[in-house]
Amino acid sequence: MVGGHCIGVDPYYLTHKAVEVGYHPEMILAGRRINDNMGQYIAENTIIELARNGINAIKSRVAIMGLTFKENCPDLRNTKIVSIKEYLDEYNCLVDVVDPYADMREAKELFGIDLINIDLINGYDAIILAVQHDKYLKIKKSKWKKMIKPNGVLVDVKSIYPVDM
Repeated sequence: MVGGHCIGVDPYYLTHKAVEVGYHPEMILAGRRINDNMGQYIAENTIIELARNGINAIKSRVAIMGLTFKENCPDLRNTKIVSIKEYLDEYNCLVDVVDPYADMREAKELFGIDLINIDLINGYDAIILAVQHDKYLKIKKSKWKKMIKPNGVLVDVKSIYPVDM
């Protein structure tokens, strides 16, 4: 899932110009459709994994770790992470978002999201690790065990950790 403007927005300019000269850039448009639907894909797969673990998605506690569009960067422009939260909200999940790099005021103003401190992540049904911030790489296995319930789900969008973590 790609946010920002270089990959997330600029291809639209390229497709516009291509159409102007009579070319239909199907490959670029297909890539855009896939990227635009990744929030829904991640949310739905989280719901499926919760169900596989015997957890009802309704009122399940889900933490999304990361809001910025890029790791170790405070930039919220064109972040796609918000769409994950919006889809989980449709399932009536109780969603918290944590991002040590994002500005709390800006997250509230732009998206209506109240960021929480990572130390408050405890006993969640699911955690979606959405942005590869260096601070997340330093979390020890013992801390993860407190953050997620024993039958909970870790959705590692960026494949930061080994599968057997």
